[in-house]
Amino acid sequence: MKYFTKFESKSVADQLIEKALFYKTNPRIDHAVGTGKRIGCIFLNPSLRTRASTQIAALNLGMEPIVLNMDKEGWALEMKEGAVMNKGTVEHIKDAAAVLGTYFDILAIRAFPSLTNKQEDMEDFIFNQFVKYSSVPVISLESAVRHPLQSLADMLTIQELWKGAKKPKVVLTWAPHIKAIPHAVANSFAEWAIGCGHDLTITHPEHNHLDDNFTRGAKIELDQQKALENADFVYVKNWSGFNDYGKIVNTDSSWMLTEKHLKHAKNAKVMHCLPVRRNLELSDEILDGKRSIVQRQAENRIYAAQSVISHILG
Repeated sequence: MKYFTKFESKSVADQLIEKALFYKTNPRIDHAVGTGKRIGCIFLNPSLRTRASTQIAALNLGMEPIVLNMDKEGWALEMKEGAVMNKGTVEHIKDAAAVLGTYFDILAIRAFPSLTNKQEDMEDFIFNQFVKYSSVPVISLESAVRHPLQSLADMLTIQELWKGAKKPKVVLTWAPHIKAIPHAVANSFAEWAIGCGHDLTITHPEHNHLDDNFTRGAKIELDQQKALENADFVYVKNWSGFNDYGKIVNTDSSWMLTEKHLKHAKNAKVMHCLPVRRNLELSDEILDGKRSIVQRQAENRIYAAQSVISHILG
């Protein structure tokens, strides 16, 4: 595997989950695997869990992680082909990515969408410019349309906790937010949950749907209360408009998940990728209660990243 950017297949997902579970019990057992190698973690946008977990994962494998916050510490990058650079940008992605490819054995890139240029975002333009010009293996630390490391950790968390004989009922529910939020986490979670064979239901207000390319195979239920009935896992996430791209389509506070919403899902575990706006997306009673597994998800980010890095190192 040279690139880790999306869900590839159930067999690959199963291998990565199995290896992540192994590393969780033996974090430094493969410390020699990355000795003498470097991973460049390139952030064009802020991060807490993704940054820290990827660094720890690399260190567990004996790699040297180096972090560059390109939005604050690097030159302003020009992404367009054939651009006349007589304005604000200082360095072209062709040159920057090529240099980074000579410095590192693996690049890990985080690049959010613009939420203004739908075509560029759907093509993952900025992320793919790094892939195109770096000539080394690339890991997605979240792109315009996907967050595969988060989703791998989510699938790992579900597998750890699910002991039933049948498929778990997994519900992805929209939540309110004050900002226009990217689709990447929701897209990726749907892609991985469907690909891993879970019984996925997606619920959201009318006109707040996701890209059909990511939800094909899931049940879409606009009645949130009905969708939540008998859920085993509930994933809470906001996303902005898709047709009315990047816009806040709905602000209905009744969609915030509370215990009352889960009266017909007595055993449901609640997930969120973090950061979370308390008492807007999720209530304190849920986040601080026994249903919440958000901290387990966050811890599992380490072992998901470690599994992927190890897999790429071969």
